[in-house]
Amino acid sequence: MKIALDPTPFHHSHSLLEFPQLAAELGYKYLQLTPHQDMIPFFTHPKADDDLVRQFRKACTDASVEVASVLPVLRWSGPDETMREAAVRYWKRAIQITVDLGVNQMNTEFSGRPEQPEESEAAFYKSMEELLPVIEREGVHVAIDPHPDDFVEEGLAALRVIRGLNSPNVGMTYVASHTFHMKDDPGTIMRAAGDKIRVVHVSDTMNHHASHGLRYITNPPGNAVRVHQHLRIGDGDVNWEEFFGGLGEIGFLDRSDTVMVSSVFAENESAHEVSRFQLQKMHQFAENLQGRQSQALATT
Repeated sequence: MKIALDPTPFHHSHSLLEFPQLAAELGYKYLQLTPHQDMIPFFTHPKADDDLVRQFRKACTDASVEVASVLPVLRWSGPDETMREAAVRYWKRAIQITVDLGVNQMNTEFSGRPEQPEESEAAFYKSMEELLPVIEREGVHVAIDPHPDDFVEEGLAALRVIRGLNSPNVGMTYVASHTFHMKDDPGTIMRAAGDKIRVVHVSDTMNHHASHGLRYITNPPGNAVRVHQHLRIGDGDVNWEEFFGGLGEIGFLDRSDTVMVSSVFAENESAHEVSRFQLQKMHQFAENLQGRQSQALATT
């Protein structure tokens, strides 16, 4: 398992080419390349040319940091056909950038619209008819997150959509901060998905269903909003013993092709401290679980 830093909290304080050295200074060996205006922005065409890609790869080599995953967010499931076609073109360039960086893992969101689930699912599969041959030819794996406000938001429903592609090159991302939007508990989803889970994002969130649905109040009542946070471990309601226990049960922690990402976005003012804290806690949970598993094997 690779433990990576999501540099999103540092986008306004560091340049793109500074991210690898920053990750190294914070103790990380791996980096997740999330949407950035100079590389692969949200929803629009990638902005990096081959020279910038080479510079970024060199910056990683100089810092002894590797890119564990590349995360584009594009409208490939959008019911607007013009935007969907554009997203497919953008995806092809994002895949090429990923390959040129020497990376074989990507992760993304389903996108689309929850109020148009059938149209969005049809758009998703149509996009994949064109993209899947490219993904498979390039030897890239794409893990997809059922993000709040996507056309599919529930964990098991997302797994069914992924299975429908019938490709070993497409799997699932489990984002801890989305736990309370995914309907079923983490263990149930993880056991069902098994080795299809290739990427997990580690950050906490409050359970918006708590207090009879009044943990968060929006006005007017009934707004079609999705509320969640990306807090540091322990500042929310995620059951971390259950989360890491589920990962241990499916063998995620022991695999060389899996990626665990610190993705805290709510505390930019203390991002350095929080990033180090996250790394320590992720190692601690993983090591404690592996220790208990070893002890259990020794007593059987």
